[in-house]
Amino acid sequence: MQHIKFDLPSKLIFGKESFSKLIDECNFLNKRRIFILSIDPLKDFLVNQFSELSDKGVKLFIDTSINNEPTISDFQVILESARDFKADAVIGIGGGSVMDVAKLIAVMLTDFSDFSDYIGIDLIPNRETWLACLPTTSGTGSEVSPNSILMDDSDGGSKKGIISRWLVPDLAIIDPVLTLGVPSHITAFTGIDALTHCLEAYVNKYSHPIVDLYALEGIYLIAKSLKRAVDDGNDISARSDVSLGSMYGGMCLGPVNTAAVHALAYPLGSIFGVAHGISNAVLLPSIMKFNIPKSVSRYANIGRKLGADVSLSDEEAAFEGVKIIEKLITDCGLECNISQFGIENKDIELLSTEAMKVQRLLKNNPREMTFDDALSIYSSLI
Repeated sequence: MQHIKFDLPSKLIFGKESFSKLIDECNFLNKRRIFILSIDPLKDFLVNQFSELSDKGVKLFIDTSINNEPTISDFQVILESARDFKADAVIGIGGGSVMDVAKLIAVMLTDFSDFSDYIGIDLIPNRETWLACLPTTSGTGSEVSPNSILMDDSDGGSKKGIISRWLVPDLAIIDPVLTLGVPSHITAFTGIDALTHCLEAYVNKYSHPIVDLYALEGIYLIAKSLKRAVDDGNDISARSDVSLGSMYGGMCLGPVNTAAVHALAYPLGSIFGVAHGISNAVLLPSIMKFNIPKSVSRYANIGRKLGADVSLSDEEAAFEGVKIIEKLITDCGLECNISQFGIENKDIELLSTEAMKVQRLLKNNPREMTFDDALSIYSSLI
């Protein structure tokens, strides 16, 4: 059994209406200048929730400037605001984009290194600023992961990943109530993103029994409840299941990470602006089919976890799992083709070329993927 390392938050709180614990923690730690990166719809809510601290003289800076997948330039602008504010705490309350930036802000608030110095794995030396993250979507699991991903606007929008234990928050609070206002289409594709994290961690060249526990349970919870959350955004039971599944997916990202689905999804985002979760939804069934010959038993386990008949052979159960995933994607209002984004056959070679550059993820795939394989998968989705 290979060695495995989990870097997780020092304190993790999960549960309905657990947001109040954030205020308790800031009080306990005596934070006086809090930089909050969040989303505009939550601004009034946050001002109200933090009024107890404001009344005690605590200074707040609420930045809601991130509306899309963030670029390195976006990050630099926000970082300067946080430095000017002289924050002693950073809190990210939002989706994966918000939390990814908040994590990097906390690292570089007092570290004046160049951003490019930290692109890669385990290159950050330390973090001095206290960091908390609270997700408002159920997708990335960034609140418990050591990953941050930004688009490099100086390099055609390619995605640059930083992976470090210093990006893991000191405090993560997962309150499903914060996800109640998420629109159904965003609930759908962020949920499929979380499902993909779990699935690619389970069927992975570097899979591990500890990660398997989180991954399989995450697959089960999300597949069971995502459609309910999409159909009725106020179904707190469904929201809780998907939130928990997303958290499990985030816990899988550090020790194992994702594979070919994410590698082929990245160019769809960087070149054609397709939302990350939608890219995963489009690609997931096709890459499951591609991988099954090299990992039949693991895909069979997934199929049975999703409800495939126990009498089916491993191969039959594996492909039944693909059908169940395809139906979930369709039932959630998503489509498994790339032509819907204006992508044509002439674009396939560029997409395949860019996907092949994401070797940090392709190396995790249970079946080796070549340029021609990527070309074939993209072509099948036109």
